[in-house]
Amino acid sequence: MAEFVDTTVKEIDDRLRELKDEVRRLEAARSALTSRGAGRPRGSTNARKARRGPGRPRGRRGGTRAAQALRLVRTQPGITIPEIASAMKIQPNYLYRVLPKLEQSGDIKKDGKGWTPA
Repeated sequence: MAEFVDTTVKEIDDRLRELKDEVRRLEAARSALTSRGAGRPRGSTNARKARRGPGRPRGRRGGTRAAQALRLVRTQPGITIPEIASAMKIQPNYLYRVLPKLEQSGDIKKDGKGWTPA
């Protein structure tokens, strides 16, 4: 009977050590995620910056989503944000922020629910 108790206590102690190790790993992972927020780990390079190369300037380029949205408004006056998002195959929430900025810069204007060139 004493041997059974000793074996069971040893198994419990081993399992507790495993659980303590797992708790430490989970706490470290949680800390890493909450200390900076979810995203790229520190020290990782910005892939966009690496692709851009030394000679390409930052800022508006012809391939940006804002420029794509502007082209759609110019080619389809009266187009709505959901229609633009569908054509661009993106979620519309981004466009609800971008189109008013294009309106402020004088590129487009709102006409009812749609957008037209200024």
